Amino acid sequence: MSFASDTTERALRLSPKITLLPIVHGSGDMAQEVRETLISGRWDCLAVPLPPSAARAVETGLSELPAIHAAVIQEPPEAAGEAGEQGDSGLVVSFIPIDPCQAVIMGLRVAIGEGIACAYIDQEVEVFEPSSIAAPDPYALKTVSLAAYAASLVAVSPGPEPDSQREQRIAWMAFRLHELELEYSEILCLCHAADWPWLRQAYLDRSPYLPPEKPTAIWTVQPVSQDTLYFVLGELPFLTELYERRRAGLLSDRHVTIDGLKELLLETRSNWMASRPAGVETVRNWVTPQLLQVYLQYVRNLALLDRRLTPDLYTLVLAAKQIAGDDFAIQLLETAKRYEFQSNSVTGWRGSIEAGIDRLVLPDGRLAQAKNRLAGMPLVWRSLSLRPSPKQIDSRRWSLRWDPFRQCSWPPEDQKIESFASHVREQARALMGADLAKVEKFTTSLKDGIDLRESLRNWTSRRRAVGAGALGSQVSRGSLQPPSGLSMSRVQTEARPPRMDIYVKEVPPARSQVEIVVFLFETPADPEVYTWRATWYAEHQEESTLCFFATDFLEHMIGPGIAQSKYGGALFLYPPRPIPDIWTDRRLDGTSTLEERLIAAAAMHSQESHIALVSPIPPLARWRGITRRFDRRLLPIPLSRFSAQTIDRLRCFHVLNGHEVRSYAARFIREMR
Repeated sequence: MSFASDTTERALRLSPKITLLPIVHGSGDMAQEVRETLISGRWDCLAVPLPPSAARAVETGLSELPAIHAAVIQEPPEAAGEAGEQGDSGLVVSFIPIDPCQAVIMGLRVAIGEGIACAYIDQEVEVFEPSSIAAPDPYALKTVSLAAYAASLVAVSPGPEPDSQREQRIAWMAFRLHELELEYSEILCLCHAADWPWLRQAYLDRSPYLPPEKPTAIWTVQPVSQDTLYFVLGELPFLTELYERRRAGLLSDRHVTIDGLKELLLETRSNWMASRPAGVETVRNWVTPQLLQVYLQYVRNLALLDRRLTPDLYTLVLAAKQIAGDDFAIQLLETAKRYEFQSNSVTGWRGSIEAGIDRLVLPDGRLAQAKNRLAGMPLVWRSLSLRPSPKQIDSRRWSLRWDPFRQCSWPPEDQKIESFASHVREQARALMGADLAKVEKFTTSLKDGIDLRESLRNWTSRRRAVGAGALGSQVSRGSLQPPSGLSMSRVQTEARPPRMDIYVKEVPPARSQVEIVVFLFETPADPEVYTWRATWYAEHQEESTLCFFATDFLEHMIGPGIAQSKYGGALFLYPPRPIPDIWTDRRLDGTSTLEERLIAAAAMHSQESHIALVSPIPPLARWRGITRRFDRRLLPIPLSRFSAQTIDRLRCFHVLNGHEVRSYAARFIREMR
């Protein structure tokens, strides 16, 4: 132990009987430190910064854990201040959250279980004056001692104002500690990390104190609504549930702060995959471990920008929106707010309270200003735009208003898929040139580059030939010994092949173009799933003539006049020109599947000899036979060459019911990540 840490440890020891334990409210890591301190020592009293009148209500709430309750007391009407001007009912309450991740609640929970006496040493006040003091992230306790953590706050923690309620409460707690050491021999006192230097000074100076006020109201215990637990708990409800499950299973919860976030992500991904409509998205598990690693790195960077070691809920949801899209972010938000123990809590309560930032809605419906006596990091409202999926009744109403004669596409999606089709055309032209490549021995020019495969192939074959010829001329066939006067080293020297010849390749430019690109996203395509077949003509010269089969868009309405569908296969003809609708053309009736009809239409209408085919499987013999009948040739490109996320974005497209819908479609269309 260093001299500095030893000095800090002595500073936290008020007397041979009293030890201070500075804490920060609303932190699971700090609650672990309190638990470990209580279990590892021989204490006979635990002093907590709560008023004695709240003891019965707090211990009642402790008995109901893991269901979350709050001890609430109403303050006098004059405490409302300007509440009436702010639109409230003028009611003011203060409350104590019975949160298993609160250091004070954890201390009381362990003390009661270990048979340690509990002393409530805070001063009784009718009007509580909260003080918001920011503290470093308690996750630092994983690498630094609690004493060093507390010492780091001395220089930045403001002292209590003279004659303030905070100063009076500190003086009263110092007096109560003097009383307790007359009865107990080993006392552990929990105090806020920002108050411990002043509590120590008040104890040593025996500061004068004012007697406590007599409370005119009583504390009541109320369960907290499951939907608003986030505003009461210090940690995320999901992490709090994880702490409780680890406790019930006698498992280690040392690293739940970070490992719990990973479990949150995995649980979110499982729920997200299960909730995705099968007829809308294609790759159901494209949120891969690699993408989650990028997400965690991004979350770490955002947390560091906020000067935190662990992220808050806003940071998690913001990163999820930007990495995986709105659907995943909404699912993450819902999963993080889940606390299953609350839904399974005991019955018999007349109602629950709903919480907000500095607000409580009491069971009788009254809105009250609320003061949290165990407040952690300050909560602030931060806006984030997330577009949830529409309700089923709204989707049904929008589908009934659909006009089938006024369909058009969404231009941003047109630009993306046209750009992708152009990229595929370039790759197809490169494949056409590769078939015509010529290889020759290097003389004076490298042409289009060195052909390493051909160079190595000729070098190894020549080496075998030269080696066999050298040995055959020097060594007799009936004996492995060299002839007289010739050493083996000389044989090996003469058998060594000459230096390797270098071969270069020349790729001539492709003379023909690729006019049609065919995408087959799913093979075999189910006609019962892809019931919508259409031919769309270009609105301008930068678009292709498009023939496709897709899912029924009326089954997935996302806004008024806005529907969502999924390609099963598509044909892009560029430069665009009008062609007959391939789905009603009688000349193509000889095909038996959706894929065959699309390929046959491409072979019939292509003016070039090559057709680019992007599919998840190699071209079938029947597909090649169809193109040969039209004297055309397929250039296969594996669908796996492109990332699953790219394909997932491109397959999902939107249909608008009229050009005027484009003016507001962006409010409802969520970008596929």
